[in-house]
Amino acid sequence: MNDERATPATAVPSAPAPRVLVIDDEPQIRRFLEISLRAQGYAVTLAENGEAGLAALATQGADLVMLDIGLPDRDGHEVLRELRGWSQVPVIMLTVRAGEAEKVAALDAGANDYVTKPFGVQELMARVRGLLRMHAQPAEVVPVFDDGRLHIDLVRREVKLDGAPVALTRKEYALLAMLLQHAGRVVTQPQLLREVWGPTHQEDTHYLRILVGKLRHKLQDDAAAPRYIATEPGVGLRFIGDAGSREA
Repeated sequence: MNDERATPATAVPSAPAPRVLVIDDEPQIRRFLEISLRAQGYAVTLAENGEAGLAALATQGADLVMLDIGLPDRDGHEVLRELRGWSQVPVIMLTVRAGEAEKVAALDAGANDYVTKPFGVQELMARVRGLLRMHAQPAEVVPVFDDGRLHIDLVRREVKLDGAPVALTRKEYALLAMLLQHAGRVVTQPQLLREVWGPTHQEDTHYLRILVGKLRHKLQDDAAAPRYIATEPGVGLRFIGDAGSREA
């Protein structure tokens, strides 16, 4: 009789739980969402204001963000615009404001969905599942540019020139981040104006001319012979740094 011994089964690693970042200043809402999401098998990170939420997304990542519009430190629309400068993570906006104009503004700023408080938990979980299915993909790569002279790290929000920090305003940084995120491709003037200034400024091209002039000056980039930011006359701007110098 053969001495057969059972071979232990090889454990199959389970897929990591989808990560949801909740940015809301109301403790009871954060707690309610944490309990509801964890009950559905999601990993949850909580943030009580916009700055904490952006920092959590940059350092910990997320597969989906729930973002309240009425935050204590920064308007949710502003947080969304900054987030969209370097991340395409799906975002559900949460708000007590039910007006159509508010919804349109959120969607124009890059939100994927919009839920008005109070909301039904089952409907909300269905929206979460739907967005996660639509955006199921490997973790996105946030670009880091470094050509030995100019260094840009969108996660750490670092911009250095010849090793020295470059002090950029919020709008200058948002413009640079958006161009780098679409490196090698033209980003149109209306798109830049909408993302940096908001949907009501898509015709204010003089804003963009002034801002890109200041940004070029700080990067020591010559508009006549650009090394980083090229102008496509009448169309938009393009980041032209060596694509090979971007890394995960």
